[in-house]
Amino acid sequence: MMIILQVNQLTKYFGADLILSNIKLEVQSKDRIALVGRNGAGKSTLLKIISNQLSFDSGDLIKPKGVSIGYLAQDTGLQTERSIWDEMLTVFTGLRELETQMRTLEAKMGDPAYFEDETQYARILKEYDEVQEAFKQKGGFQYEADIRSVLHGLRFSEYDYQTPIETLSGGQRTRLALAKLLLTKPDLLILDEPTNHLDIDTLSWLENYLQGYPGALLIVSHDRYFLDKVVNIVYEISRKQSAKFIGNYSKYLEQKAEQYERDMKMFEKQQDEIAKLQDFVAKNLARASTTKRAQSRRKQLEKMEVMDRPKGDEKSASIMFDIDRQSGNDVLKARDLAVSYDTNPVFRQVDFSMSRGDSVALVGPNGIGKSTLLKTLVGKLKPLEGTFSFGANVSISYYDQQQADLTSNKSVLAELWDEYPQKMEKEIRTVLGNFLFSGDDVLKPVSTLSGGEKARLALSKLMMERSNVLILDEPTNHLDLDSKEILENALIDYPGTILFVSHDRYFINRLATKVYELSTDGATEYLGDYDYYVEKKEEALELERLEAETATSKKVTSAAVNDAPEKMSYEQEKEAKRLERQRKRRVEEIEKEMEELEQKIEHNESELCLPEVYQDHEKVLELNTANEAFQERLLELMEEWEELV
Repeated sequence: MMIILQVNQLTKYFGADLILSNIKLEVQSKDRIALVGRNGAGKSTLLKIISNQLSFDSGDLIKPKGVSIGYLAQDTGLQTERSIWDEMLTVFTGLRELETQMRTLEAKMGDPAYFEDETQYARILKEYDEVQEAFKQKGGFQYEADIRSVLHGLRFSEYDYQTPIETLSGGQRTRLALAKLLLTKPDLLILDEPTNHLDIDTLSWLENYLQGYPGALLIVSHDRYFLDKVVNIVYEISRKQSAKFIGNYSKYLEQKAEQYERDMKMFEKQQDEIAKLQDFVAKNLARASTTKRAQSRRKQLEKMEVMDRPKGDEKSASIMFDIDRQSGNDVLKARDLAVSYDTNPVFRQVDFSMSRGDSVALVGPNGIGKSTLLKTLVGKLKPLEGTFSFGANVSISYYDQQQADLTSNKSVLAELWDEYPQKMEKEIRTVLGNFLFSGDDVLKPVSTLSGGEKARLALSKLMMERSNVLILDEPTNHLDLDSKEILENALIDYPGTILFVSHDRYFINRLATKVYELSTDGATEYLGDYDYYVEKKEEALELERLEAETATSKKVTSAAVNDAPEKMSYEQEKEAKRLERQRKRRVEEIEKEMEELEQKIEHNESELCLPEVYQDHEKVLELNTANEAFQERLLELMEEWEELV
């Protein structure tokens, strides 16, 4: 392990405003670091300073020569006219130049004109060995496989490779910016909110990828599940300063609580001691018999280094959702539902239901139509097919992930007060204060608010509506970790019914009593939280794998076809015949491939007998290497063939 970055006593101002003060941070070569803190605490500013995107006012930033840093800002999208594949290839320009050198040298080695001059030929061979070794060491034989692997992990198929990037959505371009940065493999990878625009499957892939990343990581993320899986050090930015904690995010929360409790006990103990000393001095200073002892105590007080009261959490939002009246027991029933963005359904034949008190999570890949389904249920879109109905006394509040309705030039105060003009200004200000809008903040124009501020304002409107059904589309987007936890607790205590879409697995785990997974041909119900859903999915995949192994087993197939045909149903017999046809087809494919391999081996062995070949050690090596690979493949095919016949 070596130190690849040190930040000492770093201070940053924006104008006259102090943003960061005396920040300390150290990164070693294999560290996995999370940077956490409230929205506006200065996390992104610090990342930009470290990645040389911003200057700083004082302090030191020390980076050894040769250390490479890669930085992905929030919602950074690739801007280029290239195709996806061509853009990813730009990461490996140096490698591809080496590859061109290799091909040029190979052509020279095969040119008879160079054979006559042994010195020149030896020089070419030496240069080729050096270039080939450099190419190999830098991953030259696997860079295309690396590109495919990362693109596949970030949900781009081979059919997408030639797509011009300029035709893609903002979210897709952001994923490609992440893909390109991962492929560069810098010594320090800095990611600012990398989980935005990723669905749950892609998040899981990214977690696994980063766990095996060869360099160091410095990450800002509001996804607690992600942080717990990936990081082992947490730096907190709070009140413009930094503090270091060893462990993942959950461990950091425990340590922070323990540290506060410990500091508070020490503070209270010292306050008791000070009070006793002051009391003794006050009572005994004027009495001749005790004045010396009182003076001694007073000196003791003067020398004492008085501790500051430990600073607890900064002010947090205060959220509570309540209802005006209960709904009936049956809240929502949907049957054979199909929805679409245009005329083509993104899914069809969806059946689901909700009862009073349910908290239902909708999950599924990006683009499957989760948000579209919510918009359909609240009447913003019409279903293509099927029906849905709400039960008795249902009143609905809808939270749009885009906060599309919050673009006005009204002030924050007017935005809420105009909807509830019968309320007193003090009541409206109190509600906004609960959502951290205080003082002059309530006079800001809504259109100038940050994403987090708009989210809090939208939630304040939701709270005022007092509906008994909440339909929420990504309610934790733009919220910092503290605000997420407060929202979770408020929704857990909510006495109504909730239907929500979220990519925040921790949030789903705490809130969901039921999970519906959407796919193109329906919805699957899981009667539990996110961990239960994952467990059942893994069990289903394992069952599928076992069934596939059983189905292709020769014993099962032959028993099904030959041993008891009279006991089979029509469907069983049909399936057995299908499997038998599949077996025969595979046997034919294997035999054909084995024949082709044997011909290639025979051809190479004939080549090795030619004088112009066996005198060329490079060619001999190439042919022998090829034959070894052919023989290995032949052995694999032979083993599979023996199992099937």
